[in-house]
Amino acid sequence: MDAEHIKILMETLGWIGAISLLMAYLLISNGKTIGKSYLYQGLNLIGSGGLIVNSYYHNALPSVILNIIWVLIGLFTLRTLIKQKENKNNE
Repeated sequence: MDAEHIKILMETLGWIGAISLLMAYLLISNGKTIGKSYLYQGLNLIGSGGLIVNSYYHNALPSVILNIIWVLIGLFTLRTLIKQKENKNNE
C-alpha cells in the first residue's frame, strides 16, 4: 500500500471512529439506548478503536491514551454484561 492509500485509510478510520462515538452519545442522550447495552458499548469500542489508529498515525499521543482507556472501559463493561447474562441463564 502506498503512502496516499495509507493516509486515506487512516482518515477513514478516524471518521468512522468519530461518527461511532457521536452516534453512541446521540443514542444515549435521547434515551434510545442505555449505557449497559451491547449497542452503546459496541459503538464506543468501534469509535475509540478508529480514533486510536488515526491519532497514532497523527502522533496525537494524548488522544491515543484516552481512547485506549475508553476501549478498556468498554471491554470491561462488555465482560460484565456477558457474565451477568450467563449467570442469569444458569439460574
